[in-house]
Amino acid sequence: MVVTVVAVREDAGSRRVRTGTDPSGAPFLRARLSLPTVPATFLRRQRLVHALDEASTVPLTVVNGSAGAGKTLLVADWAAGLGLPVAWMTCDAADRAPGMFWAYLREALRGADGTAVPGVRCPAEAGRVDRGLLARLAIALADRERPVVLVLDEFDRVTAPEIAEQLGFVLHNAGPGLRLVLVTRSEPLLPMHRYRASGEMAEIRNADLAFTEAEAGELLTLHGLSLPGSTVDGLVRRTGGWAAGIRLCALAARQRPDAESYLKEFEAGRSTVADFLLAEVLDGQPPERQELLLRVSVLDRFRPELVNALTLRTDAEAALAALHRENAFVQHLDHSWYSLHPLFAEILRVHLRERRPGLEPELRRRAARWLHRSGALAEALAQGAAAGDWEFTAGALVDDLALGQLFTGLRAQHLSGLFAGMDPRAAGAAPELVRAALDLSRRDVAHGLARLRRAEGTLLADGGDRRPAALLGCALLEALAARLTGSPDAAEQAVRTAEEVWREVPAQLLDAHPELSALLLTHLGSARLWAGRFDAARAALTPVVACPPSAATALPRLEALGMLALVDHLTGWNDRARHKALAAAGEAERQGLPAGSGPLAGRLVLAAVSVERDELDRAEDLLDATADEPAPAGDPVTAAFEAVVRGRLRLARGDVHGARVPAVPAAVPSPWAEEHAALVTAAAHLARGRADQALTALQDAPRDRTACAVETARALLVAGRADEARELIEHLPRAERQGPAVTVRIALVRAQAAHRAGDTGAARRLVAQALLDARREQLRRPFLEAGPWIRPLLRNSPRLHGLAEGWLTAPAGTGARAVSRPAAERPPAPLVAERLSGREREVLERLARMLSTQEIAEDLHVSVNTVKTHLKSVYRKLGVGRRAEAVRRARDLRLL
Repeated sequence: MVVTVVAVREDAGSRRVRTGTDPSGAPFLRARLSLPTVPATFLRRQRLVHALDEASTVPLTVVNGSAGAGKTLLVADWAAGLGLPVAWMTCDAADRAPGMFWAYLREALRGADGTAVPGVRCPAEAGRVDRGLLARLAIALADRERPVVLVLDEFDRVTAPEIAEQLGFVLHNAGPGLRLVLVTRSEPLLPMHRYRASGEMAEIRNADLAFTEAEAGELLTLHGLSLPGSTVDGLVRRTGGWAAGIRLCALAARQRPDAESYLKEFEAGRSTVADFLLAEVLDGQPPERQELLLRVSVLDRFRPELVNALTLRTDAEAALAALHRENAFVQHLDHSWYSLHPLFAEILRVHLRERRPGLEPELRRRAARWLHRSGALAEALAQGAAAGDWEFTAGALVDDLALGQLFTGLRAQHLSGLFAGMDPRAAGAAPELVRAALDLSRRDVAHGLARLRRAEGTLLADGGDRRPAALLGCALLEALAARLTGSPDAAEQAVRTAEEVWREVPAQLLDAHPELSALLLTHLGSARLWAGRFDAARAALTPVVACPPSAATALPRLEALGMLALVDHLTGWNDRARHKALAAAGEAERQGLPAGSGPLAGRLVLAAVSVERDELDRAEDLLDATADEPAPAGDPVTAAFEAVVRGRLRLARGDVHGARVPAVPAAVPSPWAEEHAALVTAAAHLARGRADQALTALQDAPRDRTACAVETARALLVAGRADEARELIEHLPRAERQGPAVTVRIALVRAQAAHRAGDTGAARRLVAQALLDARREQLRRPFLEAGPWIRPLLRNSPRLHGLAEGWLTAPAGTGARAVSRPAAERPPAPLVAERLSGREREVLERLARMLSTQEIAEDLHVSVNTVKTHLKSVYRKLGVGRRAEAVRRARDLRLL
């Protein structure tokens, strides 16, 4: 047993002075007056130390953070190396009594510097303090040459307004002799607004105390853990940078055989982190606030009205404000919205399931309906899906006209994932519509249309609920299905239906979803383009491109711009097409989309233009980038055009055997797709001198289309049927609004006919006209494919030679020949380190024929993954990284 002797003496004024005891007669607890010991694993963060150094120049510094945020150790480490007298006091519940608070504060000051407060007595009573004592204390501090730093830790325990007022009085009157540092979990009761306004206060708050990824990595290293940056980043995100959370996870991970896996997958609700938060935060709250915290844990964010709906109470506003003020892991966002710390919410959800089994789905259902009524659709959908209430969730998506968001905008992938888990038993028009949309987004037209028909049947049944928003959703999906199947008439009908229903939908709802009309017009434009109705396609697509840029309409705008570029290319306006395609790529980059994620039609147009300019490596690179991608909409337009561009490139490379354009399945044939397939086939036959087979290939092609008529005339000339050729040339379809890529070929075939008839002058005039038209757009392929008759004209005519020099023929002095650019000296090809296997050679040969990975797999009767494995091996052995480089290297090595 320890007996404490309290010495009592009388001073000159017969006043009793107590030494070594507080006003209650108990000895001072020295642990409350000592700087905490900093552990060996403590990480000194210089940015916070620097902030405290700067803060020490103002009278008041507040370090305000949640439990476990690292406040106390931060200030203790800083204070230990400060070089000034530091008085440390850890506040206690007993400090609600003013006499007790000031007795401990005086003792802390005396411990820092024995001469700090001479002549200031210890308060005689626990419940009160004399105003004169406070004045003498302030005067004693003000007279100091060097300031004393007073740290009041856990100041949130001091809840008496009287003490806060007294502390403010001393701080104000002590002047530069006192620097006060408050370490607290909640906003101090001092008049903070005055200190902030006068610039006499510095603050370090929760956000400042959060660990950065770099700091967390250093802390884990101090705990003996060396982990990848991705693991550290994931831990920081999950803990919100909370110091205690990271430290407790590090301690637990050290006990596991695989620390990295543990930190990625640990169950927050069954961890030391949960024990800390439940004990330090949840259990310290009154029962009604505990219930509130448990119930709001199902929400990502919440506001008082929503919390009242979940708790069936009316006092949420005051409770949330208090929890935030106390740093109880309730974060204030803006406009009355709050959120829980992510790790705390995770732990509370586990606790909710244990305390209130079966309550979570009901809470989420209530939240979903409140959020939907409030216009927070995205959060309503998430809560409805989590509750398993699929009829409500699908209905909210459809009735809010948000069905189109499954196909456009940044939320498409999230929504698809959300509804992928929809219960198959969910019945009704809305769930069927959502299932149809998901099928169509995956290009599963058969299942999508079957479900769409069931939804339409429910909506249109006798006595059924006619829902305009749902009918509009049906029209959108009908238009998409028509686009995917190449059914122009069905697309026109779908848009007419949409126009009829449009008037029944509230205008504000339509204004909130501009993606709906953008998608409808894009699908219609694609269907019209497939039908070869270019002017009508422009009319549908141009308003989409002209609509104001937004995240909701970004993808349809890009697709429409890409298809407008395709229309320009198909009508011979290569330069216009190129500018539109480049604009689409630039727009994709500005929208923050990944590199190469612009519209496929636009990228294919750039490849086609490169072929026309005889920039074959550039074309090949562009096609390589799309080799393993499906078309964004999976429609026949891009599929057919890609086949055409690949066929043209193979032909330009001299692969006349591989120059073929496979047909694309569709409900109705496309005149331009058939035309270009016939053109590639005919050109391949002509390159081999087989004019009759070229004519056979062109026999069923539409003669009313200019390009087919021009190629037929060229084949007739090669076949020696000059009269028929001239007759056809005389009656070529009108070339109104046709661009240079068409008019140049017309001029060249007329020049060829004139040359065959011996009219050299007319031939030269027509070639000159073709050169003038082609030069601005660098159209080289028409001249390279024209045949041997053109070379003497270019060589022997100074005027023609001058028009062609530098862009079509080599510059003067290097020999005039029809080339796309001067031949470059190639360095000797390196040897292949390893011999290619037989199967690798087969893959390489098909690679040179511009087959896609899918086509190579089908040709060799193997899987796509097998082909990819062989490609990786080929690239490694050839020392390249891309398809085009592999083909060039193989040709250099004579492997092809």
